[in-house]
Amino acid sequence: MQSISVKVVLMASILLFLSCQKKNNSVEFKKPNVLFILADDLGEYDLSCIGSQYYETPNIDRIANEGMVFTQGYANCQVCSPSRASILSGKTPARHGITDWIGAATGENWRKTGRHNQLLPPNYLHQLPSEYITLPEAMKEAGYKTFFAGKWHLGAKGSWPEDHGFDINIGGWDAGSPAGGYFSPWENPNLENQKDGENLSLRLARETVDFIKSHKDTSFFAYLSFYAVHGPIQTSEEKWAKYRDKAEAIGIAESGYEMGHFLPIRQVQDNPVYAGLVETMDDAVGIVLNALNELGLAENTIIIFTSDNGGVAAGDSFSTSNKPLRAGKGYQYEGGIREPYFIKVPGVTKGNQTCEIPVTGADFYPTILTLVGVELKPEEHLDGVSLLPLLKGESIAERALYWHYPHYGNQGGEPSSIIRDGDWKLIHYYEDGREELYNLKADLEETTDIASENPDKVTELNAKLFDYLNKVGAKFPEKDPLYDAQKEKNYLDNVRHEKLPALEKQRLLYLSKDFDPENHWWGSQVTED
Repeated sequence: MQSISVKVVLMASILLFLSCQKKNNSVEFKKPNVLFILADDLGEYDLSCIGSQYYETPNIDRIANEGMVFTQGYANCQVCSPSRASILSGKTPARHGITDWIGAATGENWRKTGRHNQLLPPNYLHQLPSEYITLPEAMKEAGYKTFFAGKWHLGAKGSWPEDHGFDINIGGWDAGSPAGGYFSPWENPNLENQKDGENLSLRLARETVDFIKSHKDTSFFAYLSFYAVHGPIQTSEEKWAKYRDKAEAIGIAESGYEMGHFLPIRQVQDNPVYAGLVETMDDAVGIVLNALNELGLAENTIIIFTSDNGGVAAGDSFSTSNKPLRAGKGYQYEGGIREPYFIKVPGVTKGNQTCEIPVTGADFYPTILTLVGVELKPEEHLDGVSLLPLLKGESIAERALYWHYPHYGNQGGEPSSIIRDGDWKLIHYYEDGREELYNLKADLEETTDIASENPDKVTELNAKLFDYLNKVGAKFPEKDPLYDAQKEKNYLDNVRHEKLPALEKQRLLYLSKDFDPENHWWGSQVTED
């Protein structure tokens, strides 16, 4: 019965999505194109269509308004590399083994960070396993021309995009941040500098358009993976001025941060530099969407938009607030893992639709295969399911979702694992073994831990969580025998008394009319001599 139902779904998808085109008086079938847009470090509430009153994202909003918005869409990790590997493999980080951003310290090397933590994080894979049949490789097998532009961060040379199924790689390499910044000249071996002051996000968009124009008569899979809005945050003077004035018009809060467990966490959206960076990425999205329309490809192109983790509320550039979600990138709370998650499928999604079923980045692999009429690879996308039924207004089987981040990271999160089962969310902490339980339907902000009131539910979810983690061979942190509680306390006292005031001062500096970053606004202003 199951094989029959799969065939029925595949046949239905072919009938729904394959378009007819006349050529030499004959009719040929052309599979739909796929444009996958991945933002970096963009929080769910960094978009105006989700509710931001500060950032402006009209082009990304178009995708949401013309497709389906998954209101409980999740990244598979609270940091980048693991989530990116999950999108391409259909597996959770606990299973594929990339459990932290590639380059993060582990084991005894963690002590070199000077944070004096209780645990030593476990080692992790430093590249996407070559034995996997990735999503782009599956698309190539199906006859698609595959293209990658932007951030990769899934291994060094030998494990770049072209080694995992992409025919063309523009700008993807080892680094996770935009080396050299957002304005040319940048330092990227796979993206040549053409004009000083050129914006990186806009360049990646133009490269994507060039690819689409060159392959408009074929079926293509274009994967536009922005470096934005990862730090270092940079923008032009014009965009900074626009958002500085907007913040002033809204009303500048007296304070912008609250102290978290390890670091201060931003509570307000009023960073004009970050806002300009967000808008420029949105401008870039608009360039690609407009090209699809101009080329007559929009009605035969599936468009997906998402992010790899929550917005950076702490650590890195302390850029944004994810409220009402708690915390942000690197954290075990919803602000760290809940993402924009939009899918537009011509002929299926009708626009202004929402779906409240929890879904993750691992679901994109089987979903895309189903949408383009390609046979699924269940031995590959082990942790993902096709979302076609949801896109058609139907249902999928209930399932638990799992996260595993046995690391500290740079943003102030704690080594932990998570299970989401229905409305229940259990967080297990590795430092002391404690557990927090939230009912997300009643408490989206995760303000009230109800573990003590529901001991049976805690026991049930704990057993389910560790059954999964042990089954997939997850690695766990270990106690540091050299841990000194007083040293950690001294470190945290310094963060509270030195770092927190410095951040408040920097926030007001960015909002000052006298703000003047060095190097001609990070190289965006080029003098013609």
